[in-house]
Amino acid sequence: MKIAIIGYGKMGKTIERVATARGHQISAIVDRETDLALSDLSKETTDVAIEFTNPEVAKSNLMTLADNQISTVSGTTGWLDAYESVCNRFITNSSSILYASNFSVGVNVFFAINKVLASYMSEHTEYNVSMEEIHHIHKLDAPSGTAITLAEGIMEHISNKTKWVNDAASQKEELSIISKREGEVPGTHTINYHSKIDSITISHEAHSREGFALGAVIAAEWLNGKTGVFSMQDVLGLGSEA
Repeated sequence: MKIAIIGYGKMGKTIERVATARGHQISAIVDRETDLALSDLSKETTDVAIEFTNPEVAKSNLMTLADNQISTVSGTTGWLDAYESVCNRFITNSSSILYASNFSVGVNVFFAINKVLASYMSEHTEYNVSMEEIHHIHKLDAPSGTAITLAEGIMEHISNKTKWVNDAASQKEELSIISKREGEVPGTHTINYHSKIDSITISHEAHSREGFALGAVIAAEWLNGKTGVFSMQDVLGLGSEA
């Protein structure tokens, strides 16, 4: 399979290594430091693009890829206010997009566990749920896209939590997300249900970027040849993230 890498930071370089090891060809690398323009890519030379850039350019990148009918895996977070319009552009151009806030297989299983636990705890209002997420100091958005996905999964089932806040909660209906940026931490997410009697805690800790990169390449392999809008939950058969 011919893969174009959009964004050649640490994640892009890890994706290149993983994809090559799995027998794929890197058809193009588009980054601020390369001469190749995103508009130069075509579906004749690229089967799937994998896009890990930053929130400021993600929408523009994805719109261009959609117009060029290039199926795209996107792991950039912080642009979801444009999610519907971007997906519609891919559909209009008979192409496909697969977005996930996190491509780690373990994290996507964690998403599913989070929803199950929230459904079990929905009737036990004596427990207050909160979240902490820790990432490296280079991460631009807070809370993380993974934390937001987890928060949405919780709020589907915990009716007294109607919005998340990136701070300590001051109102009962707020779901507190505490974001920390430390060193080179790949990503840790912890969810806590606390009562006067006891606490229940579930946590996922990434040990390296390798799992994110492998998941993105697996997603690209799955997406190749498909048309539509998909998530990592489709790839893993875990149901919808939303």
